[in-house]
Amino acid sequence: MSSSKSNLISITVGMNVRLVGGTGTCSGRVEVYYRGRWGTVCDDDWDINDADVVCRQVGCARAVSIHSSAHFGQGTGPILLDNVHCVGSERSITECRHNGFGRTNCHHGEDAGVTCSYIRLVNGTGDCNGRVEIYHDGQWGTVCGDNWDMKDAEVVCRQVGCGRALSITHSAHFGEGNGPVLLDDVGCSGDKSNSTSCSHGSLRTTNCSHREDARIVCSGKILLLVNDTLFK
Repeated sequence: MSSSKSNLISITVGMNVRLVGGTGTCSGRVEVYYRGRWGTVCDDDWDINDADVVCRQVGCARAVSIHSSAHFGQGTGPILLDNVHCVGSERSITECRHNGFGRTNCHHGEDAGVTCSYIRLVNGTGDCNGRVEIYHDGQWGTVCGDNWDMKDAEVVCRQVGCGRALSITHSAHFGEGNGPVLLDDVGCSGDKSNSTSCSHGSLRTTNCSHREDARIVCSGKILLLVNDTLFK
């Protein structure tokens, strides 16, 4: 979420699952913990429902995309799960149907990965409207409504897979958040033909209160885009 890339390997852990090797806290190779060891998940039958369960389990928002063929690099431990099949409502990937721990015909070239959204809409009437929140450093926080406009909302609506922005407000219409106010003075170009990187003040540097939390209403669910992002 910061404007600079780190050379460190990112690891995000939630209960008995973690994401390793991604570019941020909400992407990476999927690894599960079983009998004292971390191991990977084979990409056989890996789909967006499986990814949604993992994203929710590690504390991120919905899955943006799934990855196969060791997209985030090959793991070094055992391959613990194969032919995973989640409905999408499970609390943990280990609750999903699978072949059994360690029962697989895969190699690490087939390690599964996910990219989860780090933006969510909260307290609305559905998935496509609500208070804008972002995930940073292990917690969810809000966005201040200073200079908030339709171009900013367009980027958020696209990233959460909800089409076009229909309206905005910065009066905490969908309630006040209770985490930190993480972003202020967001400025997006709104260019729909290219990947969008938005300017903003330093994280957690703001003069706003939760009364100014930004909110949006989007048109509805469409295919999720990976390239458009609210942050550099």
